Amino acid sequence: MEENTQKTVLISNIQKFNMYDGPGVRTIVFFKGCPLRCKWCANPESIRAGYQVLYSKDLCNHCGNCVHVCPKNIHSMEGGKHKVKRNNDCIGCRSCADACPPRAIEISGKQKTIGELLQVIKEDAMFYEMSGGGLTLSGGECTMQSTACRDLLKASKEEGINTAIETSGFTKPERMLEIAKYVDFFLYDIKHMDPVRHKELTGVSNDLILQNLKELLHRGCNLTVRMPILKGINDDAREIQAVVNFLKPYKDKPNFQGIHLLPYHRLGVNKYQQLEQVYQVVEDPSISPEEIGQIETWIRAAEIKVKTIRH
Repeated sequence: MEENTQKTVLISNIQKFNMYDGPGVRTIVFFKGCPLRCKWCANPESIRAGYQVLYSKDLCNHCGNCVHVCPKNIHSMEGGKHKVKRNNDCIGCRSCADACPPRAIEISGKQKTIGELLQVIKEDAMFYEMSGGGLTLSGGECTMQSTACRDLLKASKEEGINTAIETSGFTKPERMLEIAKYVDFFLYDIKHMDPVRHKELTGVSNDLILQNLKELLHRGCNLTVRMPILKGINDDAREIQAVVNFLKPYKDKPNFQGIHLLPYHRLGVNKYQQLEQVYQVVEDPSISPEEIGQIETWIRAAEIKVKTIRH
């Protein structure tokens, strides 16, 4: 395993003391890269499998320091105003961010070895033991870097750390099953049951996603289904019933741990501005507590455990 700890992972962030993405106190490692393009994605900086410039216009003093240090000519001054050339690929050197006095520039993407990540994860081992927590891999989509995902999970398991992944399930079945060997439980997304509508909303069909979900449940993997809930998109009785019908055969299996509802939030909208991208959710799909309560009632009627997770 020593050799594997030198392998690198491209991540966007590490979040400590997380209480939402699995039981207990958890360290979340956000992998870069995702095959989906969900219109409501809260982590747009994790979608692209490469480095990206996050630029806060309201902080910029247009000094031009970044222009002179960038080896890829990404930054320029036009009419006395700073501009980011989005067609030029960032190499992650961070020279521009280091040269920016008001910290208007941040680079999304860091190369870390598995050994380096493991050291950070192990720092909070005491809190994991006290709370029943551990490590959760998220993204982006952590299974896109499938070898690194597997090796980090394996190394963590060897240290006695509880492991989880948050996944869209959109990966080759053989990759998912290889990773599953080192996963204590899955947080597995269902975004929409209709394959055509799913592709409209996320850019991909849900056929592979549902296939992998069935296989994991059939093989006895501990799994909680997560549903982002958006008004007018996947909150109606017909859609919820379709989810219930799909999961009913597994409701009495001890490894199926129910459904988590994730009401829509706008926590990632500012990142779209920093990336100079258009946020594609035009109407407000926020859902009221009463409407979430109704969805919970529909699910409980099928004798499936359900819980609402609010960030």
